[in-house]
Amino acid sequence: MGIDTLRTAASDEAAGRRREQRGWYFYDWACSVYSTSVLTVFLGPYLTSVARQAADADGYVHPLGVPVRAGSFFAYSVSLSVIVAVLVMPVVGAAADRTGRKRPLLGAAAYAGAAATTAMFFLGGDRYLLGGALLIVANAAQSVAMMLYNSYLPQIAPPEERDAVSSRGWAFGYAAGSLVLVINLVLYLAHDSFGVSESTAVRICLASAGLWWGGFTLIPLLRLRDRPAAAREGTTTPGLRQLVATVRDMRRHPLTLSFLLAYLVYNDGIQTVISQASLYGSEELGLGQSTLIGAVLLVQLLAVAGALGMGRLARTYGAKRTILGSLVAWTLTLGAGYFLPARAPVGFFLLAAAIGLVLGGSQALSRSLFSHLVPPGKEAEYFSAYEMSDRGMSWLGPLLFGMTYQLTGSYRDAIVSLVAFFVIGFGLLARVPVRRAIGDAGNPVPERI
Repeated sequence: MGIDTLRTAASDEAAGRRREQRGWYFYDWACSVYSTSVLTVFLGPYLTSVARQAADADGYVHPLGVPVRAGSFFAYSVSLSVIVAVLVMPVVGAAADRTGRKRPLLGAAAYAGAAATTAMFFLGGDRYLLGGALLIVANAAQSVAMMLYNSYLPQIAPPEERDAVSSRGWAFGYAAGSLVLVINLVLYLAHDSFGVSESTAVRICLASAGLWWGGFTLIPLLRLRDRPAAAREGTTTPGLRQLVATVRDMRRHPLTLSFLLAYLVYNDGIQTVISQASLYGSEELGLGQSTLIGAVLLVQLLAVAGALGMGRLARTYGAKRTILGSLVAWTLTLGAGYFLPARAPVGFFLLAAAIGLVLGGSQALSRSLFSHLVPPGKEAEYFSAYEMSDRGMSWLGPLLFGMTYQLTGSYRDAIVSLVAFFVIGFGLLARVPVRRAIGDAGNPVPERI
C-alpha cells in the first residue's frame, strides 16, 4: 500500500507539473504577438512616420524641448522604456520572492502592457508623444511580466527538463506570432477591400495585439500557482536601491554574475536586431511594408523549428556550446546584412531565414541555462536582472543604433555597429565554467549542460 501510495503521489505530482507547464507555455503564446506585430513589424516604421509628420524643417522633433532626429525617436523610446523597467523590475522581483505571490503580479503587469498596446489604436496624425508614451508603458510592463514568467521555469521543470520546456515555450510564442502576423498581413495588404486606410489598418493591427495579449493571459493565470515564499529577511526597497541590493547578492555568486554579464551583452545585440530590423529594411533598403511583414513571418515560422531543433542539439552538445555556435551564426548574419543591396527582397528574405533558425534557440537555451544558476528562493529577483536585456527591452543596443544613425545618417553603419555585442558576448560566455557555477548556486548539476 505504501509503494502504491507513493506511486500515485508521484503520478499526481507529474500530472500537476505538466498542467502548469502547458499553462506556462500559453503566456508566451499571449505576449509574443506584441513582440512580433508591434515591436518588430508595425510600430517602428509607423511611429517614425508619425514623428516625421511632427518634425520641423530640419527633420527634428522636440520632446520636452530636446532636439531628436525623427528617425531616432523610436530607438530612443525603446531605450527609455528600459530605464523605467530597471527601476521597477528589481522591486517587483524582490516582492514576488518575499511574498510568493507571483501570479497576481504577473497579471497586473501583463494587463498594463496589453491596455497600453490596445490604446495604440489612437496613435494617428502627429501624436508621436502619445506613441512614445504608450511604447514606454507597454515595453516596461512586458519586461516586468516576462521576468515573473521566466522565474516560474525552475519551479515547474526539474533540471533535466528545462531546456526542452524553455524551448517549447519559445516555440509556442513564435507559432502565435506567425498566426497573428498572417492575419495582420491580410488586413494590411487588402485594407482597401476592408474599407479602411493603410494607417487605420496599421492601428488595428497594433490594437489587436493588445487584445490577444490580454485575452490569452487568462490561461496561465488560471493554471500557474503560487508557492510559499522562502524565509527571507528585509523589505523591498525603491528602484535603484533594490537593484543595487540584488547585484550585491549576486556578487556572492560571481560565476552567475559572469554568465549574466555575457547574456546582457549578446542578447542586447539580438534584441536590437529584432526591434530595428524593420526600420533598417524600410529606411535603408527601401523595402515595402508587405515585404517586411513577409520576412518577419518567415522568421517566426523558422524560429519554431529553430527553437525545437537547438533544444535537441543541446541534448548532445550541451546548452553552452549550442549558444556559442548560435552567436557565431549571428555575427556572420549581421555582417552579411550590411552588404545587402537596396530594393532586393530576396537577399532580405535569406537574411530573415538565417535569423529565424538561430533566434528562438539562442534565447530559449539562455533562459534555461540561467535558471540553473539562480539560488533557490530568489528566482524572480535574479530574473529581474536577466530580463533587463530580454525581449527587445535592452537599452544600450538601441541607444548605440540611434546615436550611430544620428551621427552618420546611415542605417548601414547603425546595423553593423551591433556586431560588437556578439563578439564580446561570445568571449565572455566562453570563459564561464557553467558546471561549477551551477554547483556554487546550490543546484544539482545536470549530466549534460
